[in-house]
Amino acid sequence: MGIIIKPIVTEKQTAITEKFANRYGFRVSPSANKLEIKKAVEEMYKVSVVDVNTMNYSGKRKTRYTKSGMINGKEPAFKKAIVTLKEGETIDFFSNI
Repeated sequence: MGIIIKPIVTEKQTAITEKFANRYGFRVSPSANKLEIKKAVEEMYKVSVVDVNTMNYSGKRKTRYTKSGMINGKEPAFKKAIVTLKEGETIDFFSNI
């Protein structure tokens, strides 16, 4: 598995990208550091990265009530990276659809 798992395309992240036109979010490998993330984004999208901010999210506990009883589970933990690009550069996630 690579460093970048998938880009984050949610309403909240889209609002951040509209406010700051050169910031994009990615779900990344939990063991990846900022330098590895920067290199992976630059290679994959052919852009120059200025800054990388990372956040670790712990998995949340979930409970479902079903006919057969209560089912307990846990969402997986993940790491998110917000990448700031050089002024004037953009990433188009939907170009190859």
